[in-house]
Amino acid sequence: MNNFDWLIGTWQTKQRKRKPLRGSDEWESTGGTLTCHNLFDGAANVDEVDLPGFGFKGVSLRLLDPTTQEWSIYWVNSRNGQLALPPVIGHFENGVGEFFSDEDYEGRPVRVRYRWSNITEKTARWEQAFSTDGGETWETNWESDFWR
Repeated sequence: MNNFDWLIGTWQTKQRKRKPLRGSDEWESTGGTLTCHNLFDGAANVDEVDLPGFGFKGVSLRLLDPTTQEWSIYWVNSRNGQLALPPVIGHFENGVGEFFSDEDYEGRPVRVRYRWSNITEKTARWEQAFSTDGGETWETNWESDFWR
């Protein structure tokens, strides 16, 4: 079994997000659906998330490097149609997946972390967090709960 095999299929989701790096406690939320498809016998997958309350759809593409056993995760949304680069890269350990990249956010260098946790056949949680101090502290700016 590959690390993302559990994600294949259709999920309901509740998404919460806030503007990053502003110290805001104002979260906006919406419900939606996510549908994930397996590719390359489990060494890749693609999902589409439909978030009508946020006014966009998004696509994640995950690719497994067979040599390093690390996943690269790419993201694009329907608002701008531009692939977010670089991908976050990482792996699962003890049932938790952590994936990182170094990016620029509004002119500031940030470390980005995606974290998958609470994974069962019927539930999962995803979070995105930013760090401006090289990963010493993190500010979560997006939370997603999934169920089926």
